[in-house]
Amino acid sequence: MPGRFSPRARRELRDAAAWIAEDSPAAAEALLGAVIQAADLIASRPGLAHLRLDLATDRFRFWSLRGFPYVLVFDVDRSPPVVARIVHQSRDLPAVLGDL
Repeated sequence: MPGRFSPRARRELRDAAAWIAEDSPAAAEALLGAVIQAADLIASRPGLAHLRLDLATDRFRFWSLRGFPYVLVFDVDRSPPVVARIVHQSRDLPAVLGDL
């Protein structure tokens, strides 16, 4: 897993899972599984992720997790694509992702 996730994305995933686990360890495990599944899918088919030029350059693609309020940001210039960020959708995405 470390090669497919930036250090920042690993930290964001760890924080999200810990927060969710306070109420539901099973939901936290489900989040981890959903993120890994999405990373595997986008690694094999990067064109499935969405381009969001309002949020980042064309180097990055976005994927919303089904069942969870998180968006994964992939760096598709890397081979295989790397999860650069994992951000809760309620956050101010332009502000949070301004450093991409």
